[in-house]
Amino acid sequence: MGFAGRKGVLVMVLLIVTAVSAIVFGVVTGLALAGIRNTEHLDAVQRGETFNALPTIILDRTGREITQFFGDERRELVPIDELPKHLINALITREDRTFFHHHGFSFRGTARAAWNLLRGRYVSGGSTITQQLAGHLYADRTEFSLIRKLRELWWALQLEKRLTKYEILEEYLNKMPFGHGNYGVESASQFYFGRSARDLTHAESAILVIQLANPSLYSPIRRPNQARVMQRVVLNDMVTMGFATQEEVDFSFDDYWNNYDFTRSNVSTAFFDREDRARYFSEFVRFQLENEYLFGRANVNRDGFTVHTTLDLDYQRAADRHMTASLETSNRIYEQNRSVSVSAGDKLIPAIELSALLFDIPELRVGDAKERSRTLEHYQRQINPVIDMVSLLFGSSENDELRHVARVSYTRTEREAQRTRVEGGLVTLDNSTGHILALIGGSGFEARNQLNRAVDARVLPGSAFKPMYYAAGIDKKVITSATTFYDAPVVFWNDDGTPYAPNNYFGRWWGWVDLTTALAASYNIPALRVLDRVGFTDAFRVASRLMGIPEASLASRGFVRNFPVGLGTVSVSPMEMARGYATIANLGREVVPIAVRYIEDRDGRVILEPEQEIRLAQQRRGRDAQVISPQAAYVMTEMMKATFEVGTMAGARARGGGFDDMPMAGKTGSTQNWLDAWSIGYSPYVTTAVWFGFDRGGNNSLGTNQTGAAAVAPMWVQYMREIHEGRDRVAFPKPNDGLTTVRVSARTGLLPPENYSGRTVERVFISGTEPTQFDSLQEFERDWTPVFAGRMRDAIAGTNLTVNAFGGPRPQSDLSVDLDFDIDLRFPGYGNDFDLNGDLPASGGNPLLD
Repeated sequence: MGFAGRKGVLVMVLLIVTAVSAIVFGVVTGLALAGIRNTEHLDAVQRGETFNALPTIILDRTGREITQFFGDERRELVPIDELPKHLINALITREDRTFFHHHGFSFRGTARAAWNLLRGRYVSGGSTITQQLAGHLYADRTEFSLIRKLRELWWALQLEKRLTKYEILEEYLNKMPFGHGNYGVESASQFYFGRSARDLTHAESAILVIQLANPSLYSPIRRPNQARVMQRVVLNDMVTMGFATQEEVDFSFDDYWNNYDFTRSNVSTAFFDREDRARYFSEFVRFQLENEYLFGRANVNRDGFTVHTTLDLDYQRAADRHMTASLETSNRIYEQNRSVSVSAGDKLIPAIELSALLFDIPELRVGDAKERSRTLEHYQRQINPVIDMVSLLFGSSENDELRHVARVSYTRTEREAQRTRVEGGLVTLDNSTGHILALIGGSGFEARNQLNRAVDARVLPGSAFKPMYYAAGIDKKVITSATTFYDAPVVFWNDDGTPYAPNNYFGRWWGWVDLTTALAASYNIPALRVLDRVGFTDAFRVASRLMGIPEASLASRGFVRNFPVGLGTVSVSPMEMARGYATIANLGREVVPIAVRYIEDRDGRVILEPEQEIRLAQQRRGRDAQVISPQAAYVMTEMMKATFEVGTMAGARARGGGFDDMPMAGKTGSTQNWLDAWSIGYSPYVTTAVWFGFDRGGNNSLGTNQTGAAAVAPMWVQYMREIHEGRDRVAFPKPNDGLTTVRVSARTGLLPPENYSGRTVERVFISGTEPTQFDSLQEFERDWTPVFAGRMRDAIAGTNLTVNAFGGPRPQSDLSVDLDFDIDLRFPGYGNDFDLNGDLPASGGNPLLD
């Protein structure tokens, strides 16, 4: 024998000795390590049991399942006898052809793996099905070390000792990772193919088993070409081993690829594809579980909790349906207002824009938001499928130049489109409990749209903010529901010495108005008069407590001592606004939004009761939980009922068919240039706040005249009408005492005198704040109209103005005329000053002008 031959023998002997030594060392070391550190697992195996990672189940308030939290492990268990035989055969063919003949490990495979690890190399393969299961359950398979391999080997021996071969297969098929966050064949089958693993074909079985080796390399979603090649290998091997005929696998293979969905998003995962009936709410609950209730104590995704929440799936479905339709309408209106394209451009612009994106030619960019959105749609429906099919047919890698450029271009276009998409948020709270009954955080929860705007948005409320400080004025007794102010141009002086001259919507002025009418019709000047009278300190104190905003964060939210804040220039969320209105509906006692009622562990034991803790905390606070008096809250409700009777939501109420005698109270809100739109209101049962707007303001606009009343109120009315069907028609809760109802003059808010011919209205007052003086305006008009009209005729001689009889307030323009006289009028008993100087509006702001 030559030197080369002797050398080969020595190497072979060395290999054998090394392998045997590794095995012996592994068994001994594994016994020691496992016996010391894994006694719990050993006990489980001795009982023939293993610890199952179970998802956390989220239930609505009636016990209906909303979703399950499984994190990176989506798992559904299926008994082995319900799985098709060709799935088991495909697994044996691909992973472990001697499975039914060994005792937990492959001598040759283990020796090879040990030798490679000793040489500092890692080569996959060599582990039996039992070893893979043991490694997954009891070792970190991401660790490539000899210690891990030994620990895996020891546990494999224990599994083989305690379980039958079919029990091992059942554990394996129900617990191993199959890619995209799916654990177990049932979850994987539902994710990849949309049906149960019980119904898998030969080709589908082959697709699943190749995921076990490298799901990132063989994913049929991300790398269909590589998956196709390896799938064919497994099917051919099944034929070779006698597990299937060539005709069976050929038919199944062709059928699979003939029906392959190559348009499916390559970012799909079990997390985003899971069944979830209230995605934004579910993620809100997940955040609370992980960061508050179970922080540092348990794993939400593996420990099998049952979370009983406050959501009502019937309310949620209604909210989803109405919000989706309304957001689609708002986006269509937005695009119509932005677009100046003609029909020819409609056909050419997407292609031009896409070419500019694909080939990086910025000079070709159209730039309009609508065209970016249309280009994105064009890419999704036409370009992406073509590129994917080319990749599939010709073996093009996901990272090749064409695909890379297309993906980058798509991402840029999608980002631009999202910036200019109308989004929304909705919250429905139970008035008395604070239960979150419905929650929507945007136009659709997906990988690129996870912001929960209902909770996390910081947007301007506009006039919807006014009740927050009106309530302070009523509670402080510096205003009443019948207090009147003159709505006309005025300058307010901010604390920093700067002037502020607000305007009304459409630039109109309405003369004398009482605060109930002013709030319902959303007049700005009376509102700022209220803020001035209440004072910034008390206004901010009450508003922040109503909405649950910490005092320390007020400045960062825009609560500054300047008058524009009275028109809603602060930053709030729909949840906070809903909380503020619900507190008023709850007779001024604070409402804390609650999502989780109680939590059970996997054995059904109640381990946490967040709702009870909140209730106890409120009890301990006692009177501090009463934000405003019950009487002030009821007066505010009576005032906001007018919004639906004669105010900004009256039209939507009428067009929506009304509420069948169910009382409603609320307010709309809009911001400058129609950037944000709100409708917020409540019944005796629930409060709903809805916001429409943009994630980024800039120069965006919902469209001309797309106010809260126009853009949001119709949807709000339809939704509230639906969720109140079948509920008893009841009145708003009312304090037992401390209130007085008085009929007053609609023009002055004072008591009508005997033989009063003007219009009167009923108003509710906190007892002691009701008017005691009689209206003398009619008498004043009778005595002074001839005198005043004569002076006015002299003053406007030579102009195109005409004198009219003293009448009610009329809209007017910004046009003014300088007059050379000064009159100070005080209506006896009226309680409000009317200072008339030489700068009079010219078209009716003063009742004498037409």
